Amino acid sequence: MQIGVESGRAVENKRIFVIDDDEVSGIALQFMLADENETHVFGELDAALDKASAWPPQLILLGHGLCRGGEAALIARIRAHLAGVKIVLVCDAGSAPELATLRGFGADGLLTRPLELATVRRKVDAQLGRRTPLGIPLVVR
Repeated sequence: MQIGVESGRAVENKRIFVIDDDEVSGIALQFMLADENETHVFGELDAALDKASAWPPQLILLGHGLCRGGEAALIARIRAHLAGVKIVLVCDAGSAPELATLRGFGADGLLTRPLELATVRRKVDAQLGRRTPLGIPLVVR
């Protein structure tokens, strides 16, 4: 068992699809999530949708690079095939206007690179409806 992994979550069998044409990013996300989730990585949407017909995911982490400007259409296509699935767009950190534009495409959330283990797990847990710890920074002066 890994440090920081709750055994109750490991047996819930929540299925996550990571769909990203950036192989390194996809494998990194799989590594970060595999201890508590059933995580599958796909390099293209069609392969993921084929797998989803038999094994539907609860959450999709969609790489922004895969969208190539068609984020809204791609997200709509996923929603048409998989009702009720949560979609988180994985993108590079950008300026506030760029991130606001990405939020408008219909995704349920955003993950920005560089990816950090605690942040990824917290955002994924929130999308899966799991309780997440409240993080209030304590500043003593």
